[in-house]
Amino acid sequence: MTASTELSGQRLVVIGAGSSTGRRLAQAASAAGADLVLAGPDTRKLEQTGQQLTGQPEIIRFDITDEASIADLAAGVGRFDHLVSTAAVPANGPLADLDPADVQRAFAAKVTGPLFLAKHLAGQAGEDGSFTFFSGVAAWRPASGGTVMATTNGALAFLVQALAVEIAPVRVNAVSPGIVDSGAWDRLGDGKQVFLDGVAQRNPARRVGTTDDLVRAVLFAIGNPYVTGTVLHVDGGARLA
Repeated sequence: MTASTELSGQRLVVIGAGSSTGRRLAQAASAAGADLVLAGPDTRKLEQTGQQLTGQPEIIRFDITDEASIADLAAGVGRFDHLVSTAAVPANGPLADLDPADVQRAFAAKVTGPLFLAKHLAGQAGEDGSFTFFSGVAAWRPASGGTVMATTNGALAFLVQALAVEIAPVRVNAVSPGIVDSGAWDRLGDGKQVFLDGVAQRNPARRVGTTDDLVRAVLFAIGNPYVTGTVLHVDGGARLA
């Protein structure tokens, strides 16, 4: 992926920077000249990400499901230009088996967490500042056993519209991935390639996504000052198939 220089001198907060997508975003943003704040629950993974960057990032241990932790993040970050959260806490399974605590954490990661991030950090965003969150194709293509995932991703899509109005002129957008070969499907073992090939055959784009596809969308959302309240679908057209 070719890096842009448009982030030179800007301060970027990446929540979930220990994940494959968050790490790739941090790498691209660092190569583009951004100063990075890496936040997430596992400092070991954040440090691993930090070792792959061109600069020296700030690392903050952080729990998006806890408002007190969000307030602490705001105090530690200070002024910034852009915040991106890839955070998700899945709660998948049949309705009869869902645990209330798991459901609450899923909503906290995708809905109430972003809401409180805006509450505590919107006033610290610089001129042309933005928030970018991650929704997902499950909101538009729900599947059995994925009711919580579909609902939280859908709620986030509407939340970004409301926040774009509430905290304007700070911009708020979402990226909605489809099936991405980010490493999450490695658990399928020998069945992984069969699964991904099937997804590609059904998608209008005739391929599955990569983390670079997602990073390009995030950088577009960050860099275009006339885009707000928008969900960028990076799913190969999966919601149409």
